Amino acid sequence: MKIFRRMLTQKGRSSCFVILGSVLLILAALVGCGPSAQDLALVDYAPLVLNDWDVSTPEAQGLDPMLVARLYYNAEDVETIRSLLVVKNGYLIAEKYFHGGSVDSKERMQSVTKSFTSALVGLAMEKGCLASLDQPAIEFLPELADRVKDPRKKQITVRHLLQMRAGFPWEESAPELFELMYAGFRPSVFVDVPLARDPGTEMEYSNISSYLLSVVASRACDVDLLDFGQEHLFDLLGVEPGEWITGWEGYRNGHADLYLRPRDMAKFGLLYLNDGRWQGGQIVPADWVHESLQVYSEDAWSYRIGSNFKDMSYGYQWWSARAGGRRWWFAWGHGGQQIALVEDLDMVIVVTADPLFGQHGDAPWGYERQNLNLVGDFVASLPTD
Repeated sequence: MKIFRRMLTQKGRSSCFVILGSVLLILAALVGCGPSAQDLALVDYAPLVLNDWDVSTPEAQGLDPMLVARLYYNAEDVETIRSLLVVKNGYLIAEKYFHGGSVDSKERMQSVTKSFTSALVGLAMEKGCLASLDQPAIEFLPELADRVKDPRKKQITVRHLLQMRAGFPWEESAPELFELMYAGFRPSVFVDVPLARDPGTEMEYSNISSYLLSVVASRACDVDLLDFGQEHLFDLLGVEPGEWITGWEGYRNGHADLYLRPRDMAKFGLLYLNDGRWQGGQIVPADWVHESLQVYSEDAWSYRIGSNFKDMSYGYQWWSARAGGRRWWFAWGHGGQQIALVEDLDMVIVVTADPLFGQHGDAPWGYERQNLNLVGDFVASLPTD
């Protein structure tokens, strides 16, 4: 009984979960449902010891090493994965690179970029460049005002763009929109692309909306968005971003095409997990982080990913889902790039993969789902109080 009472303390619960997780994995192996304990013991996921992260082990941070080993065991079967990192309690506890990925590779994050664009919009608010999220977007596109024929477009606000509720269609819904996305955007897409629905009503995933956020923030602060991000975000995190591709008129692609190292993606995830703080300093306003990680749109994704992506929802350029009894948040890019936040366990998971640039359809989506489910299944396996 004394032992039982001790296990109900925070430390005791962690110990209990470690034991329980190991027992479940062993039982699964015995009935042929997964790798054996011997298989898992051979999995090497020890992080590299460099100067940019404090490293630790799952055990030291109260996490079952068998669960982590199983994650990396499963990752070996994912054909397109390039990196997989796990951060717990601020420590890098697991790290491995695959298929040409490396600790120094700056990966094309695809739509994970959207979550960075959202952070920069929040910083533009903090610096006073933007007065309100309810400002009409057309105020930042005055040269287009006389060309707007659809009066609904004058109702589109910065908030609508953040929430994917501006009314613009998903580019994959029509061949001409798909071609436009890969040809490159310019501010005039605000006028040229018809709305699919009324602003402020239903959410529809839209790269145009995220691109326009980049234009709005750049014009509001009268700065190149990468330069702005370098001064107010990346330098403070100790991050050296790679290329950030621009559209036809020089605005950064707020929807995609920022390159970062996996370890630097993990820094951004930890920043959001810590309410915008990094090493004692407030980088992104805490209120912005809280507002960003809220559910504004439920049933935000209709295509099946896996059993551990339930109740898919959307915040300010961040996704969320339910797995294993918890809601978790993630930045998600084509190919399966991810920065996942498991708030109740103080955990960040980063995946980079082949970005499958220009590749769409069933086969590429199959690869993307593999990378997504790798994380979703791991999140579902983690203990809950």
